[in-house]
Amino acid sequence: MHINTDTFSNTRVLVVGDVMLDRYIWGEVERISPEAPVPVVKTGETTEILGGAGNVAANLAGLGCQVTLVGLLGDDETGRRVTWLAQDMGIATDGLVASKERPTTTKTRIMAQKQQLFRLDSEMADTLSEADEAQLMTTCKSILETADALILSDYGKGMMQTEGTCQALIRLAADKGIPVFVDPKGSDWDRYHGATCITPNTSELELVLGHRLTPSEAAVTDQVEETRTTYGLANLLLTRGADGMCLKAGQQDALFIPTEAREVFDVSGAGDTVIATLAAAVAAGFPFDASARLANAAAGIVVGKLGTRPVTIGELKQVESDKKKSDFIKTCDRSTAAHTVARWQDNGDKVVFTNGCFDLLHHGHVDILHKSRNLGDRLVVGLNSDASVRRLKGSRRPIVGEEDRGAILSALSSVDLVVIFDEDTPIELIRALKPDILVKGADYKPHEVVGKEVVESYGGRVELVPLMEGRSTTGIEQRILDKQ
Repeated sequence: MHINTDTFSNTRVLVVGDVMLDRYIWGEVERISPEAPVPVVKTGETTEILGGAGNVAANLAGLGCQVTLVGLLGDDETGRRVTWLAQDMGIATDGLVASKERPTTTKTRIMAQKQQLFRLDSEMADTLSEADEAQLMTTCKSILETADALILSDYGKGMMQTEGTCQALIRLAADKGIPVFVDPKGSDWDRYHGATCITPNTSELELVLGHRLTPSEAAVTDQVEETRTTYGLANLLLTRGADGMCLKAGQQDALFIPTEAREVFDVSGAGDTVIATLAAAVAAGFPFDASARLANAAAGIVVGKLGTRPVTIGELKQVESDKKKSDFIKTCDRSTAAHTVARWQDNGDKVVFTNGCFDLLHHGHVDILHKSRNLGDRLVVGLNSDASVRRLKGSRRPIVGEEDRGAILSALSSVDLVVIFDEDTPIELIRALKPDILVKGADYKPHEVVGKEVVESYGGRVELVPLMEGRSTTGIEQRILDKQ
């Protein structure tokens, strides 16, 4: 399913959590210190970026959402810097409170040769005072009146560390029918009970389970479902690094989504991007499976950046555009076709398959292809190769070569994919592609359809469609010969 990201501009999201400043000091390592076995870094540029819950808000702003950020800052210069950075991105900062009781959490990373050498943290992770908690709840109640989604971004710095705070916010949102998304921290997930969706990574889930995750998909499914039900969560999206994601949405089967990252430079902030994109899509009215796929694509973008960097709507649109362009390359080999069909089916599309020689394409061919496409969401055409046609039709055929026949079929809007096969029948191609629906003309009897047993073995079906009378390649060929 395609998600129209333009709708995000009407989506209002409240982000509550541990707001911090990510500071990067960029430099070059020139030598080892004579004082200790450590590198000497010659510093250059310093960049400052919203971190923690601030990075979640930055991602939402980059996606075009209307965002309000709620959190505690120190009454210090760093806190004022965070507020300015948020406002500069169009993030509403009415909910940022300057506290005299704590400093603004700051993570300072020393970077050289595209690597992080070490990090300096300035923070106080105490739980909220009663006064700060009361102010937080008052602010959230007001903002939730017009919100479409609530994100709780827990970095273990005090904002979300009490069960009372989290549960009060979850109940408040639930009473208003607002979905709640949680990026968790620590082993006590009771405070997240009843959330709409939680988005742990593998390490975070293992901490809660108390043991390592068994990597098989069946085991991951069981452990994700156990966690989801234990904590009363409607949905759980597990991010698995190089293994992609696993979504358990309610009682639906677990959905495993392969990673889209091409090159990984830095995973900092990838979880923020995932929860921001997921919440934006769901709040805009799209289903969880399609939203999770979009979040996966967004994560694939940000891990290719160095440092904590939000995704932008332009980058996501480019990725979606590239996918569409790849879909237009319609003629492909069997392996590529199998991968493409699996991706379509994972996305909820019904894949229809039909096959033939399609020599001298005529109105009858176009009609059956159009009728086939209308039975599902995607149409794959198995095309007999030149050698296969000769064995079936005789030495004078095909009249049009396989390359040209494939190009002509690809030009039809009803056709999504063309796969040339050398065998006399498409049985092996059908086994490889596993289409949902197998189509042949009504001149066949059901038991005569090659591949019927294969398709029906996994729950697919065969459809016979009416043919146009008086249209055939043999007839066209004969009329041409008669005129000579």
